[in-house]
Parts: sequence; C-alpha cells; structure tokens
Amino acid sequence: MSNDHLTRELASFAANLKASDIPSDVMSRAEDLLVDWFGSAIAGKGSRPVEIITQFAQSMGSFDSSHAGPSEIVISRKSSSPFLAAMANAAASHVVEQDDVHNGSVFHPATVVFPPALACAQAIGASGEELLVAAVVGYEVGIRVGEFLGRSHYKVFHTTGTAGTFAAAAAVGRLLKLTPAQMLHAFGSAGTQSAGVWEFLRDAADSKQLHTAHAAATGLMSAYIAQAGFTGAEHILEGKQGLAAGMSSDADPSKLVDRLGSRWTLAETSFKYHSSCRHTHPAADALLHVMLTNKLKPSDIAKVETLVHQGAIDVLGPVTNPATVHQSKFSMGTVLALVAYYQFAGLQEFDAHFKDDAICLFRDRVTMTLDPEVDSAYPQRWIGKVKVHLNNGQILDGRVDEPKGDPGNTLSRAEITDKAMRLAAFSGGASPVEMSKAIDHLWNIRKQAKIGFLLQNN
Repeated sequence: MSNDHLTRELASFAANLKASDIPSDVMSRAEDLLVDWFGSAIAGKGSRPVEIITQFAQSMGSFDSSHAGPSEIVISRKSSSPFLAAMANAAASHVVEQDDVHNGSVFHPATVVFPPALACAQAIGASGEELLVAAVVGYEVGIRVGEFLGRSHYKVFHTTGTAGTFAAAAAVGRLLKLTPAQMLHAFGSAGTQSAGVWEFLRDAADSKQLHTAHAAATGLMSAYIAQAGFTGAEHILEGKQGLAAGMSSDADPSKLVDRLGSRWTLAETSFKYHSSCRHTHPAADALLHVMLTNKLKPSDIAKVETLVHQGAIDVLGPVTNPATVHQSKFSMGTVLALVAYYQFAGLQEFDAHFKDDAICLFRDRVTMTLDPEVDSAYPQRWIGKVKVHLNNGQILDGRVDEPKGDPGNTLSRAEITDKAMRLAAFSGGASPVEMSKAIDHLWNIRKQAKIGFLLQNN
C-alpha cells in the first residue's frame, strides 16, 4: 500500500477485520471494556446535561409510545433511532469521568465506540461477537487517529470529540459490512464533522457531554450514509486541507497504520479508578503512596508539588476554583485533597465534599510543575511524581510509574464488576438485581446470537 494514502489503508483494515483475525485475549479485553463502559453509561442518569441531551433525543425520535425505535437509551429505559440512542448513551457515559482512556492517544474510546455500535447492533439484529469485532475496529481506528493528530492537537481540541467521529464510523461501518471504499467515504464524512475544543473548562460549561454525543451520532450517520452511496473526502486525515492541516502541527501519518493487525491498541487501554480527569490520576496515586507509606494525615502536609507533563497543565491549569462537581474533576488540587482525606476520589467523595473548607484549603496548597522526565514519557507513559512538603520541613518524594487501571496495573473482572455496580448504585440508574443481570449478560456477550436490550429485556 502506498504511503501517500494511509487513510485508505486504515479504512481497508476496518472494513476487512474478522473475528478470526483478533487474538482471544483482545476479544476478552473488549468484553472487559464493554462492562466498564456500561457502568459509566448508567452512572450518567440524573446528570443535568445528560438528561437535557437525552430529553432532546427522545423528543426528536418519537412523539408517542407507538413510535419507539429499535435502539435502547439506557438511562431512560426508552428506545429510539440508532442515531439518537447513540447520542444519548454517549453523553451519559462520559459525564462521571469513569470511562476508559488510551494513554498514547489521550483518547476515551468506549464512550464514542460502544454507544453507536450497540445502537446499530440492536437495530440490525447483530450478534454479540459481531458487536465485539466492531468495537475492536472502533478502538483501533480511533486510537490511531488520536495518535496521528498528536500533542499539539490536544492542546486545543478534545481528541475524544474529534477522533471519536472516526471511531464511531469505523465501528458502525463494520457492523453494516461496508466495503473498503464505503468505509473510506464514511471516514471522510466523519472527519469533516470532527469537533470539540477545551474552552468549556474555563466556564464549567456542559460541552464535554456534547462532544461525545456529537461524535457518536455523526460517526454513526457517516457509516449509514456511506452505505447508501454518500461520498466523503478520501484524504480527510492527511490531505492538504484535511484534519492534520487544520488541527495539528505535529501530525505523524505513520501512526495511522502502525502495526495494523499485530499491535492491538485496545489492549493498551486503561481503566479509570478515580472519578476525575485522567491527568490527575498519576499524581493522586503518588500522593496516596507517600501518605500510606509514611502514615501521614492531611494536617501533616504543608503543600504538595505535582511534577507533571504539559498536557496536564494545559487541561487542568484553567481550573483554579471549581464551581461545579464536574469542573472539580479537572482540578488537580481538589482531586489530591479528596485522596488525602478519603484515600479515593470517587463519585460520592466529589459530590459530598468538593467544596468542603478543608478540601479547598488543601486544594490551594497543590501546585503543578512541568517535569522533563514526565513530559518526555507522555503520552505513552503517564508517570506520577510528587514532592510532599511537611509542616516539620521534611520533603518526601513520591512516584508511581503505572497508575491504578493502566495495563500493567489493571482492574480484575471482579473489580470491573464492582465498579459498575457502584456506579449504578450512585445514580440509581438500575437496581442491584437489574445491574447484576445486565452485567452477567455482557460478560457472556459472545454467546449471544442477537443482542437485545440490556435493561428492558434482561
């Protein structure tokens, strides 16, 4: 394949991948990621921005009960078109900041892959194996596009919103059995709709949920219209007026096809342990290690200096006095304060305590400093380093090379199940019995000849 048309090569891979091409352990990890995603989706119930998008989707999709669609909206127990169900479920699964992340691309694949793939699979009667193959395709494409766009892209653009359109298009395109030519056109349509910038963080605005909703829905649309003959730009990624030209200054085209079929980027994906922006996790784990090792109390600590990569400063730097729970998840100081006081920055901790006086006092004693080692390792490795200054003048160094949830420090299936159950309990989106049945169904998804609704018919 000529190097001057790498988008075509990626599209051909996406269209042609078969279950027999995928190692068994990668398929098993896809199941892990699916269960993990479902927990995050259920946790979105009750979130104001998610409910607004869901109500919009439902109002656009049907006007009475006789117009129910084939695809499930998990937080409302209603159904709609694949397009609108994908939109609602993608918004829901990103709001509590517990969905997965791929380090090298700084991209959250699950929230833009599983909602459109599940919606399409339910609509066309696909099998569980077909859903998992589509998910693998979505991960492999979306992650590579994120890596291709590079660090300069992420400085302004939310990669999950931009690369996410390709991930969604690829997953749905595989379910629809698009030809390589049709997949290429789907990529062209997805790419011309790529969107999402970080400015919302400064205002505690709701845009992050819109980014995933838009990416999932427009990616799905791109695949469906490609099947019908709609054409898209064939060099949408590397062309003279393509995404790299407009959205990146360090794009690396070789990343688009890096070891296709032998390097499985889905298996490199990390689970999120703390319910906050992933950029906070390495430092949070490093601080916790120092405190537990030295048996420290929060009152022993005068200040904490976190040694971070530039991406953390770019994303977290604007958030100095968070006004909402969601904004506080992008505050390094708030996350470290919760970890210091509760050993965990979970949903309950954020909701109940992010504005506590003690948390705010600790928050304001946390700083971020660019560290050459951490920055050079990023984004392939997210190293956590802290300097903990004690009131007695002592300075303790903390370091974590693999934060909890990374592939080398991953979550077991029991931990994934527990996390999903905890997320459902937090939102009230499903009862323990309902959630347990749905999770059991998902752990056995490969045996399902036809995917039904996860909560309405379980």
